Amino acid sequence: MISGRIGDCSVDIIPVVNGLISEAERVRGLVGDYEAYAVSLGIEGVQTIKNRANIDEEFEVSELDLVYAEHISKFGQVEFPSPAMCALIDSVREKGMNVIPLDMNDDDFTQMYCDTVGVTDFVREHRLAKKGLKKGFRLESPESFAREWDDYVNTVKGYRETSRNRERYMANRSGTSPGSGRTSWQSSRSNAWTVWWPNWGGEMVCARCEVSREKG
Repeated sequence: MISGRIGDCSVDIIPVVNGLISEAERVRGLVGDYEAYAVSLGIEGVQTIKNRANIDEEFEVSELDLVYAEHISKFGQVEFPSPAMCALIDSVREKGMNVIPLDMNDDDFTQMYCDTVGVTDFVREHRLAKKGLKKGFRLESPESFAREWDDYVNTVKGYRETSRNRERYMANRSGTSPGSGRTSWQSSRSNAWTVWWPNWGGEMVCARCEVSREKG
């Protein structure tokens, strides 16, 4: 856990790894009682997770997702969508609350993706996945591998810029500065729980604000 301050809030940053089922129980034990919760998903992503029990289709995963899952499964059972995200969204719903989506909606993301990822980058995805399957990652821990995988995928310029654009967008919405690959949501009237999920790994942030918390 990493503790610090963002504006008027003191924060605890809790690393999480996407995909691992073991992360779900860990998240449920850390949710606590906060006035507001936010996630680094778009509104459609939040709704998909909330309604996943009523969706017949399998959750769509890319070729890179499958290669990531193959490697991260060395540390435990893997499932999509992210068990950490599902645990947080389900826990917040049980409180009668909704999470705040920080990321772009599907339309905005699609436009940004098309403007950022060129044909050459898109064509390289299959080669990147194939090479990634054979690549000798260190696999020292789930957290270090998730970051190593992010670095590997972001060797492709279009994917790297896509990650940066998402980071800037969420940083602008949260009132924090982009650049570190992490962000948090905060409100002058709220405590906040935030998940930052740039690609495959990231952090969750608990924030306690030391200013007025009156509702409205």
